[in-house]
Amino acid sequence: MKAIMVVGTTSHAGKSSLVTALCRLLWRKGWLVTPFKGQNMALNAYVTATGGEIGYAQALQAWGAKTIPRVEMNPILLKPQGNMTSQVIMKGDVVGVTNAKQYYENYFDKGWEAITESLDILAQEFDLVVCEGAGSPAEINLKHRDLTNMRVAKHLNASTILIADIERGGVFAHIVGTLALLDPQERSLIKGIVINKFRGDQTILDPGIKWLEDYTKIPVLGVIPWFESALPSEDSLGLLKRSNKKKNYELKINIIKLPHISNFTDFDPLEAEESILIEYIEPNQTLGYPDAVIIPGTKTTITDLKMLEKTGMMSQIKDYVESGGTILGICGGFQMLGHQILDPENLEGLEADCQGLDLLPIKTTLKPEKITRQREVAANYPQKDLPVDGYEIHQGYTELIPSLSKLRKIRYFSLFNDDSLGLVNETQSIWGCYLHGIFDNGAWRRAWLNNLRKKRGLPSLPTGISNYRQQREELLDSLTDLIEKHLNLDPILND
Repeated sequence: MKAIMVVGTTSHAGKSSLVTALCRLLWRKGWLVTPFKGQNMALNAYVTATGGEIGYAQALQAWGAKTIPRVEMNPILLKPQGNMTSQVIMKGDVVGVTNAKQYYENYFDKGWEAITESLDILAQEFDLVVCEGAGSPAEINLKHRDLTNMRVAKHLNASTILIADIERGGVFAHIVGTLALLDPQERSLIKGIVINKFRGDQTILDPGIKWLEDYTKIPVLGVIPWFESALPSEDSLGLLKRSNKKKNYELKINIIKLPHISNFTDFDPLEAEESILIEYIEPNQTLGYPDAVIIPGTKTTITDLKMLEKTGMMSQIKDYVESGGTILGICGGFQMLGHQILDPENLEGLEADCQGLDLLPIKTTLKPEKITRQREVAANYPQKDLPVDGYEIHQGYTELIPSLSKLRKIRYFSLFNDDSLGLVNETQSIWGCYLHGIFDNGAWRRAWLNNLRKKRGLPSLPTGISNYRQQREELLDSLTDLIEKHLNLDPILND
């Protein structure tokens, strides 16, 4: 199995996007391609067909390679959960919770074993692996215990690309400094340099590129122009860079940016709707009165709920509902909408129970066992017998409180034909579900949006549309076309 590695001079240099594009580009050239990231730290996760968790970025890269996401593509996933700890997921399954020091003491050898075993399995089925590094490969205080960057490159003898973000400034120093901190064997694997996010006249940059090639004796494979990426970010810092440029939108949806927000990839299909403006609201900001409010998933439901209470956002949400607003909670957000959240085993390290927003007559009990599975169900609302699919990732078990439901004398609908998966209060337009990827379902998304449009007196949008995966394919092709135009892979493929 031929191997290509992509490492970056910094975080957010463009590694994930480049690997995604390379997977699609090399697939076009006839290779059987698989992505790979030995260790990823992210709260955007995807559930494979076998029920294992991997980083969503690796799932996207698998779709770029026209293959099915699987746990071997990301054998180690770390999910930060506060107090400087992370949940450790290895080969798709939770194996523990740890801080950084304990991780390297307890999981380093097991992690490397998982990485090499996964690569061996992938090598049996694929011609070529495109690996993604993490952060920088030249963190001298961490290199001896780095599972993700040059240790993988050396293991595979991978032709390695170093990508740098010119928008940060100091791009030549970043590149030369990174190369200087690699040991001779690591540096010998760097076969090409890519400069990313360039704006302006490249002829002004050309003398610097010539100097860089002469100085490093490594070819610059390309200069990728700055572009507005619609691909999801690996962490919530990417949300800060999203710009709201839509001017002719008809509906506005506010999403609460929880401190430990997870799986905000759920909302990419809404971002792609031309008539919708999405705005992420910090808990200490003013919520306002948009057409809908979404409380997304979170790694720490009780902790983030306490933050909503502390900042006054909880009161704002309740006032918004009382005024007739529509609210939707997904996963942790669904749990928050309930009457109570119980944590009898102290999984979040706080008190054993917590009062929720009390907008749905449900209670959730947090348990160590994690539910991770893909789902295909039928929606009961807003349109009957509408097939939808998605995936679950949660450690909470939610149940209806019948006495509370009767007391309020409000009709509640099971959102799907699985009662445990979601609930709707039609009277007050309060929705909640465990299904990640719900908005990927085009017909369901449009049916939900048409409820909002009806309130505004706007005509309904057609519901007979394809699911978001078709738009995602177009995005992947567009990204690949752009990068192919500005990239010369010959030094890598001919190595």
